[in-house]
Amino acid sequence: MIPNSIGCAWLRHGIGWSLFCGSVLAAPQLDLERIEPVAADAPVPIADFFRPAYFSQPQLNPAGTQLAALISGGLDKSTLMVMDLATNEIDLVDSLAGYDIYQFNWLNDHRLVFSVSADKYYGIAMLAVDVGSLSRPYPLIQYGRHRLIGVPREDRLSPLAWVSSEGSGRNGGIVSLKTDNLNDGSLIDLTKASVASTSYEKVREGNRRHVSKRFPVTDGGIESNYSADRNGNLAFGYTTIKGVSTAHYWMDNDWHESAEMDLEVFHPRGPGNRDFEMVVRETRYDEQPSVLRFYDVRKNEPGAELLRDKGYDFSGWLYRDPVSRQVVGAVYDRATPAVVWFDDGYRQLQELFDGYFPGKVVRIVSGSETGTVFVLRVFSDRDPSSYYVVDLAKKSLGLIKASRPWIDEARMARMNIMKYPTRDGKKLDAYVTLPAGASRDNPVPLVVLPHGGPWVRDTMGWDAQAQFLASRGYAVMQPNYRGSPGYDWMFPEEHQWDFLKMHDDVTDATKYVLRTGLIDRSRVAIAGGSFGAYLALSGAVHEPDLYKCIVAMAGVFDWREVVKDREYNKYTDPFFGRLLLKLGDPDEEKEKFHRISPIHFVENMRAPIFVAHGKDDPVASVLESRRLVAQLKKHKVPHEAMFISREGHGMGHLTNQVELYGRVEEFLAENL
Repeated sequence: MIPNSIGCAWLRHGIGWSLFCGSVLAAPQLDLERIEPVAADAPVPIADFFRPAYFSQPQLNPAGTQLAALISGGLDKSTLMVMDLATNEIDLVDSLAGYDIYQFNWLNDHRLVFSVSADKYYGIAMLAVDVGSLSRPYPLIQYGRHRLIGVPREDRLSPLAWVSSEGSGRNGGIVSLKTDNLNDGSLIDLTKASVASTSYEKVREGNRRHVSKRFPVTDGGIESNYSADRNGNLAFGYTTIKGVSTAHYWMDNDWHESAEMDLEVFHPRGPGNRDFEMVVRETRYDEQPSVLRFYDVRKNEPGAELLRDKGYDFSGWLYRDPVSRQVVGAVYDRATPAVVWFDDGYRQLQELFDGYFPGKVVRIVSGSETGTVFVLRVFSDRDPSSYYVVDLAKKSLGLIKASRPWIDEARMARMNIMKYPTRDGKKLDAYVTLPAGASRDNPVPLVVLPHGGPWVRDTMGWDAQAQFLASRGYAVMQPNYRGSPGYDWMFPEEHQWDFLKMHDDVTDATKYVLRTGLIDRSRVAIAGGSFGAYLALSGAVHEPDLYKCIVAMAGVFDWREVVKDREYNKYTDPFFGRLLLKLGDPDEEKEKFHRISPIHFVENMRAPIFVAHGKDDPVASVLESRRLVAQLKKHKVPHEAMFISREGHGMGHLTNQVELYGRVEEFLAENL
């Protein structure tokens, strides 16, 4: 690769790349047909860390006779695979060139629905297909925002979806879809430069034809979500007014408001075991970990407790028995992955499965309605994941596929847990991945890698960015800061939106890991994407002597501009009201917004920075990074920039990811 000069930016033109300053670089040649690891004496290629998983998201059909999964074959494209578990015969949806399948669900033992995306960053259609005819899928909804809400157990061929439009020129709301005609319509490409006007009418007509029923939308604010009950029937809706959400329940063919349910305290995690019942996480910010419990939405009554961890709020998902549809387990994150079973049978199964894979994390990810066939995900900090099928009736256990067979587990680095103290006396988790050879006699450079969100968390497990950097000789520290799920109980509620305190936590974690003696104090970088990029720039401007260089990808740097950008969609985007409620009005609190926006302190920077952003980012406007680059130029801060066309929030195309991390590798080598 040819390094570009400071201040130049990359643009995509077809399959090639060019610089603003005039140089030309060919697209990287990727060896994607290889699915085995490279030779032990060869460096692991960048693409091997970021290639789409060969095999992921396996789901059994209700009978446990067929297994569906997403499969890429190692290429930069995901499609749907179905395997007959009796014969091991495999069939693929192979007729959708140019599109990626990104989610799917079984309707019954023979029919599936799935969604496809174009250009890696927006959904384009929901389709249905039958086992045995995977080459002939047909669209249900095209060119409208859509999300599957539920598959009614009593009418499995009529899935419920939340759609933005089904051809009527209005908000589609919740609709019941007809999937019984497998020859009705075809996928129409409206993204071409020239599209016949009749094509648009065909799309609208097809969308209308596949809607069998429409449900009224919730009243009282902006629609923010819908969800089904344990049997897949429409159950709950949510609206937001000025940042405050209200729950509604579906009864007697109409919505009813559950006004007394405080969604700031009771956070829905899924349907419960009875009608009108949810499982909620009860968080009161009272220095006691949150409680996972049932909640009757119609009666506005908290119910029985399911889980009360001693040190962490619940952050995870519920496992529901496919036969009884009852909640039987909770999978969540502590410092290490945790699972709690509420059923003795599943508890015994977990013990059995754990025994098969000592030293690994084992999770049941799918089960049949026969109660005898299960799919297991097995992983560790060095193993990206492998999937196994267990048949209790046949007493058999077999490997289905490794998710990334080109990754050699033996060459991956261990992830270590570090408890670091915050300046206000709390202890939070950080994960430290050390490269080979790191020791107190051989301290290594460090890349601090705060996660995005901010309301997500890093977890123990294989991480592509951390392993890539460790393979290049860098230690990686991934701090979970306040706002990261699991810690809400430790802090006042307002700390959920105190971005400067989150920055302080990252600083405290960085200074704490330097005390181990394993890190070269003079060679510390900070890098992040999205909110992680915000924290990276915050570190650069508020701790200019701590970091030697910075990487900021798809970041937000000026909260006044974030609020103003969201205001354009204030009648449809519930997050705009949330920002005003929690952060305040930037016109009325100018000093606060100035203080929390690191773009205003660029003049303090002493270290070079690499900035990257997708030009079509719908989450964090590319203008955020362009404004940052302007400030870097104004204050003569050394910088490089990379702006990529036809990319959303992050880099979805593998060629772009390889180019991005190649540039990051060069930038770190030069500056760290």
